[in-house]
Amino acid sequence: MTPLQQFIETHPRLFVLTGAGVSTDSGIPDYRDREGEWKRAPPVTLQAFMHEHATRQRYWARSLIGWPHFGQARPNPAHLALAQLERRGQIELLVTQNVDRLHQRAGSEHVVDLHGRLDEVRCMACDWRLSRDAFQQQLIERNPAWQHLDAAIAPDGDADLDGQDFARFDLPSCPRCGGIVKPDVVFFGEGVPRERVETATQALHAAGAVLVVGSSLMVYSGYRFVQAAARAGKPVAAVTLGRTRADALLSLKVDARCSDALAFVLDAEPLAAT
Repeated sequence: MTPLQQFIETHPRLFVLTGAGVSTDSGIPDYRDREGEWKRAPPVTLQAFMHEHATRQRYWARSLIGWPHFGQARPNPAHLALAQLERRGQIELLVTQNVDRLHQRAGSEHVVDLHGRLDEVRCMACDWRLSRDAFQQQLIERNPAWQHLDAAIAPDGDADLDGQDFARFDLPSCPRCGGIVKPDVVFFGEGVPRERVETATQALHAAGAVLVVGSSLMVYSGYRFVQAAARAGKPVAAVTLGRTRADALLSLKVDARCSDALAFVLDAEPLAAT
């Protein structure tokens, strides 16, 4: 029995926190290297997106290219393993920092999308909403030439479009009020909705231990739960490649790909993606 297997069996009521590393085997790039440093420029901030038209043009142009790849991603064995642990009654709640909804596609039902979901857009003025697929068609209709550009896929459904002139990229506005349309995700500089934090905090109190999967915990929105667990004397295990912000707080550290580390769950009972 591996140390991780023993940890999960010893602590059957787990609070699970996942990050970008759980989705890399689904073809979605992560943000940070083994030292926890950015691999590329940090993501756009809420302040820049809301106050700079040029920033919104750049964001949506990159998103037009990256969305098809992101939207077609499918759950990998790590997602399936966590869904299986939930079905066995071993997960109190799964809190994900990802916005790809792959945990839900894998079959997990008790999930808090801490940073929102990329498959919807919303108006920042009147809260009008639309699916990202439908918004993609609007972007293409207004900017047909952009869909044929070749670019490397980046995290969060965008693409690297260095050297492009975004000044003529035509942005749709909210059809109801003319407001700014933004993906329904939490940008840097934007607060996580209070009800999500409260739901997660309640589940953390009820859980016996914390399992971190695929996160460096460099962002405070996730790190806070590990801090709270440590203060409460709850053991914390992490499965991730490289350094985490919480290394000093961990009871167990597994430096491995998430799919490999959790393979024993599926070996016990094979599953298929829904």
